[in-house]
Amino acid sequence: MNEIKNYDTAAHKFYSSQNISGLPIVSWDFHATHFQKVCNDSADLFLLNKLAQTNKWSSTPEFNEKLAHDKYVIVVTDSHLKIVHATHNILEMNGYLPNEIIGKEPKMFQGRETCKQTSRKIGQAIRQRKPFETVVLNYRKDGSIYKCWIKGEPIYDIYGEVVNFIAYEKEVA
Repeated sequence: MNEIKNYDTAAHKFYSSQNISGLPIVSWDFHATHFQKVCNDSADLFLLNKLAQTNKWSSTPEFNEKLAHDKYVIVVTDSHLKIVHATHNILEMNGYLPNEIIGKEPKMFQGRETCKQTSRKIGQAIRQRKPFETVVLNYRKDGSIYKCWIKGEPIYDIYGEVVNFIAYEKEVA
């Protein structure tokens, strides 16, 4: 205990003699925000890789590239289109926390102004087990609308069966 007191006294004496100005709290907030994003991305990467391993995906996409570098939201559904995973950055795009949408269908983001033809195009690609890429008008949790670029594709297991669907999403202007 005495060692800590001596250290504190010595540290105080040293820093008091220096011409150091404090850092604004805002800089610490920025650091903490970035740190939280790194932690969330790491957790998402771990869970996505675990999902791929558990479901025996025939190939594993480059999640780190898609999530960290391209900043895509990644949504994974089961073969019946129930959401089984969404990355934490979905909150920034549409206001939903990942745990709020688990078990629901991606159609929950669509609404009255969503183009029916685009919805049919997505549905047809899913039924045919084909990749698709489109922009759809989606709704945020607060009811406001946004344009969402989606690139979706089926995920096959090592036996050739579709076990999941994956969508890479990003808000666009």
